[in-house]
Amino acid sequence: MEQKAKNNNLYKAKTSKKDEFYTQYHDIEKEINAYLEYNPNVFRDKIILLPCDDPEWSSFTKYFAQNFEYFGLKKLISTSYAPDSKNYNTNYQPSLFEVNNPQYDIKKTKKNGKIFTLTKDKTGDGKIDVNDLEWHYLKGDGDFNSPEIKKLRDDSDIIITNPPFSLFRDFLNWILEEKKHFLIIGNINAISYTDVFSLIKKGEMWLGSTNFNTGMYFKVPPDFIYSSTYKFEKEKNGEKVNRVPGVCWFTNIDHGRRHVQLKLQSMSDNLKYSKHKEIKGKKAYTKYDNYDAIDVPFTLAIPSDFDGIMGVPITFLDKFSPEQFEIIGQGQGNLFREISPKGLSKKFVEDYYKAGGTGSIKEDHPVLGYYNENGQAIIPYMRILIKHKKPTK
Repeated sequence: MEQKAKNNNLYKAKTSKKDEFYTQYHDIEKEINAYLEYNPNVFRDKIILLPCDDPEWSSFTKYFAQNFEYFGLKKLISTSYAPDSKNYNTNYQPSLFEVNNPQYDIKKTKKNGKIFTLTKDKTGDGKIDVNDLEWHYLKGDGDFNSPEIKKLRDDSDIIITNPPFSLFRDFLNWILEEKKHFLIIGNINAISYTDVFSLIKKGEMWLGSTNFNTGMYFKVPPDFIYSSTYKFEKEKNGEKVNRVPGVCWFTNIDHGRRHVQLKLQSMSDNLKYSKHKEIKGKKAYTKYDNYDAIDVPFTLAIPSDFDGIMGVPITFLDKFSPEQFEIIGQGQGNLFREISPKGLSKKFVEDYYKAGGTGSIKEDHPVLGYYNENGQAIIPYMRILIKHKKPTK
C-alpha cells in the first residue's frame, strides 16, 4: 500500500499551490529512442500533438521541435492551459514566446490557452527547430475537452504528453475516442483501473520502454515547496527537481523491449537456487485458497515450465512480452470477478484477522488469498494473473 500512498501524495501536490511537474528532456529522449530503434520511421510524415504543454517550460515541445527534421515530422502542435483555468494558484510568468510578440495581451494570457505550431523554417536559417515555432491565443482556455482541442486531436496522428495524473483516465478515454496512437505518462496504480487494465489485457495498450522501478525526476518551479513525503534532490544538473516513484509510460506504439522474453529457471531450480528467500528451500509454490493458481511474488521467480495460471506482481507488466505470456486477469475487484465467482471464504476472513490483517475484508471479498507455510491467511498486494504461451518442458 506504500506505493499507492506515495502516488496519492503526488496527486495532492499537483493540485496544491505552486506544485507543477515537468518531464525532463533526457527522460523523453531515452523513451523515444526505444521507438526509433524499433522503427526509424515511426514519426515520419506524422502530425504530433502535445497537449497540456508550453514551450517555455515543456521539454516535450523542445525535444520534438529540435528533432523535427530528423524525425521527418509533418507538423508539430503544442497547446497550453490558461493559468486562470487551473484549480491551483501559481506565480505564472509569461513565456518569451508571448512577451516578445506584438500580439501579447496580458488579459488573454491569463484567460486563454495558447497553441504553438511548427511546420517550416520561419527564421530562414536553413533548418526547422524550436526557433521556428509560431503561436497564437486559443479561443478558449485550452482544456483538452473543449471542441477546439478536440479538433486538433482529430487532425493529429500521435498524441504525446504528461497529462495531469488526476485526469489520467479521462485523458486516456479522450485519446481513444478517435483511436489515436499515443505515449503518455501516468502512475503505476493506473494499471488497477478496470478500463486501463482491460486495454492492457486485450493488447491495445502496454507499458513504455523505461523501467518504472527507478522512478522519475520531474522539474519543478523555483518556488516549489518540498515535502517530507518525497524523496528528492533539490538540484540536479542545475535545475530544481523532485523524484516521483512508480511512474511509467503508457502507449500503443510498438517498441523493441516489449518483445524481449524473460530468461527463467524451471520450477525445481527456483525452489533449489532462487535468490529470493521466500522461494528458495520451499517444497512447492504456494497455491491460492480461492483460485486455481500459484502465487509468484517475484517476476524472476516465474517458473519456466509451469503450464498453469500464476499470480505475479504488478511490476511484471514492464517485462511482459505478448509472445511469451498471456494475461488472464487481475487478482482483485471486478476484474477478478470476471474470471472467478469465488471470493474469500468466511473461514479465510476469520483467519486473516486473527493473523493481524487490516482493512475492510468480508466474506466473498473478490481478492486472492493464500495460507503461508505458518498457516497464516495472507492477502498479497495486487496480482496480475498470467499463463505461459509455451512453457518449457
